[in-house]
Amino acid sequence: MEILGIDIGGSGIKAALVDIKKGEFTSERIRIPTPQKGKPGKVADVVGDLVKQFNYEDIVGVGFPGPIIYEQALLAANIDDSWLGKNVKSILQTKIGNEFVVINDADAAGIAEMYYGVGQGQKGTVLILTLGTGIGTAVFYDGKLLPNIELGHLEIRGKDAEKRAAAVVRTKKKLSWKKWAKNLE
Repeated sequence: MEILGIDIGGSGIKAALVDIKKGEFTSERIRIPTPQKGKPGKVADVVGDLVKQFNYEDIVGVGFPGPIIYEQALLAANIDDSWLGKNVKSILQTKIGNEFVVINDADAAGIAEMYYGVGQGQKGTVLILTLGTGIGTAVFYDGKLLPNIELGHLEIRGKDAEKRAAAVVRTKKKLSWKKWAKNLE
């Protein structure tokens, strides 16, 4: 079965068709920069453009940069705070028309890793970090997801951890890999 997967990120919105039985892309990945400030209407426009580019009419899976409870955004990491408390699924479905499934972006990546990657069959605690504009976190215990963990937003010396150690920080500050790894550690 093939679905369209979309990742809403702080600097880019990415999409590709995915074979969910194999866990593999079946199309090229398309990336469109996240509209400045990442407001709901503008982000939904980009998501709609991606759905149209793939000429896709079925259910769309979306990874969102923050905790999602009952389809509502509890945090909007690296996008506009006007998402807070909003029903992400409803915003996308109303604007675009397709059916949507929305989940925290790092949780989506973690589920894929646990199902298709090195996490298969792992017991105990498994921690997965996504490093991009922010730091996403997925935690599993005996293969079960503990949803919406946001370790990138732990405060370290007065700042969110991701403001010190996300991958984008390495690029912006032109840090060596060694210096960046020390910050991340």
